[in-house]
Amino acid sequence: MTRAIITLLLATTGFGAVPLKAQMPKPIDPVTVETDAGTLRGSRKGGVLVFRGVPYAAAPVGENRWRPPQPVEGWEGVRAATAHEPPCVQPVDTDTTVANFGGVNGAQSEDCLYLTITAPDGAKNAPVLVWYHGGAFFLGSGSLGSYDGTANARNGVITVSVNYRLGALANFVHPALDRTNPDEPKGNYALQDAVAVLEWIKANIGAFGGDAQRVTIAGQSAGGGIVTNLLSLPSAKGLFDKAIVQSGSLLLPDRPKAEAERMAVEALETIGIGADVTGDQLRGISAQTFAASEPLRAGFFFTADNTFKPTSTIAALRAGTEADVPLLVGSNEGEKGFAGARTFASLAGDEGAPAFLYRFDHTPAFRTAEWANGPIHSAELMFTFDSIDRSSWGGERADETDRALAAKVNSCWVAFIKMAPGARSFACGNGFVWEAYQPGGDVALIESGGLRMAPADALPDGPEEAGAPREE
Repeated sequence: MTRAIITLLLATTGFGAVPLKAQMPKPIDPVTVETDAGTLRGSRKGGVLVFRGVPYAAAPVGENRWRPPQPVEGWEGVRAATAHEPPCVQPVDTDTTVANFGGVNGAQSEDCLYLTITAPDGAKNAPVLVWYHGGAFFLGSGSLGSYDGTANARNGVITVSVNYRLGALANFVHPALDRTNPDEPKGNYALQDAVAVLEWIKANIGAFGGDAQRVTIAGQSAGGGIVTNLLSLPSAKGLFDKAIVQSGSLLLPDRPKAEAERMAVEALETIGIGADVTGDQLRGISAQTFAASEPLRAGFFFTADNTFKPTSTIAALRAGTEADVPLLVGSNEGEKGFAGARTFASLAGDEGAPAFLYRFDHTPAFRTAEWANGPIHSAELMFTFDSIDRSSWGGERADETDRALAAKVNSCWVAFIKMAPGARSFACGNGFVWEAYQPGGDVALIESGGLRMAPADALPDGPEEAGAPREE
C-alpha cells in the first residue's frame, strides 16, 4: 500500500486531521536473537538493544489458570519483539487516560507472562539485573518508564523486566483446585512465575550477551517482596548471585493454606459463588471479575506449601538457611520501612555474604511542596534506573541536581551488580565507597549532593504519616 493511498484512507475515515507521521511507527533498526523457543526480532538504537513482549511461559489461561507456569510453545519464523504486550489483569480507571496506583491504564490481559530485555549491543558475558515491579501484588507492569534499562545497558548491564501474575490470579488457593493436578504446588503463582523467569534466563540470556552466573534479582515494594521470598525458595537456589530489595522488606510469616482457603471461599461469596464451586467453574470466572472485586482483587499471599514454599524468609534468615548472597536493601526518608530494612540487613549480613543498607533522602525541587516529609514510596526509582526522561515522575521538571544524582545512584546500583565475589565494599558515585552494614554500623545516605555513610541506628523508621503515591 502506497503512502498516497494510506493518506487517502486516513482522510476518508475521519483521521485526516492527524499528521500521517504521527500515525505510523518509525522504522526500526532490527536485530535478531535465537532463543530455545524460536527467533526474536527486537530493535537497536544508540548502542542499546531492546526486546519487548518476550514470552517466558505459556499463557496462564483456561486450564493453565492457577497452575505453575508452563513452557512456551515454539513458534515458526521470526517473532516480532518490538512492542510491549498488555500488562496482567488489574483494576483500572474507566477513563483510560488515568493510571491506577500501579502506573497502569488501558487494556490488560490474563495472557501476560512477558519480559522486556534491554542489553548493550555486542555484549559478552554481561551481568544481568532481573527486575520485579511493585504494585501491592495486584497492580503494575514491568514495562513502565521508570524501569527503563537504557542507562544500565550503557553501563554494561542487561536488564530483564518482568510481568508476573497479579491479585487473585497469582495468590489464590481453594479446595476445589486441589482435585485438579493434585501433584502440583498450589498458590504462590507470582513466585512460581518469578522462578520461571530465572530458569528462562539460565537457558536463554547467553543469546543476548548475558552471563547466567551473574544474575542480580531486584524489586521495589511488592517486587521487593518477591525478591525477599526468592531468598528462601529451594527452586530458586543457584539461579542468582545477588539481591536488591527497595522498600519491600516483607519479613512476614507465611499464611497457612487453610486460612487462605477460608478467605478465598468467603471472598467468592461476595460475587455469588458458593463453597461448592468446582475447579472448572472457578476457571470460568472472567479475569476482569476478579480484578473488579475488592475482596478478591489483591489475592491472599503468601501461602505455605510443603513442596514449593516450605519456609518463610524470616524463618530462613533466623535459621541461617537463606540464600547466602550479597544483599542491597533500604527505603526512602518519607515512608515507613527503614527499621525493617535495617533488620533485614542485620539478619542477612550476620555471617557469610555482606549486606549493604541505604536510605534515599533526596527530594527533587519540583516536589518539595508535596513531599514535606521527604521522598515518598517509589521516589527513588527514576534515580536507581537513571530514567528521569522516561519516567512520568521526572522529565522536563527535573533539574541538574536531579540528573547528577541519578547518574551517581545508578552507578552505585551498577557497581553492586558488578561487585566481585567476596568483596565487602564497592566504589561508585564519583569516589564514594559503600561499606557493608553491621549491626550498630553505618547506612549509605543518598542525599541531594551525593552519598555518604552515617550511623544507621540514629535514623527513625519513617515519618508519622507516609505517603502512598502511584508507582510509575
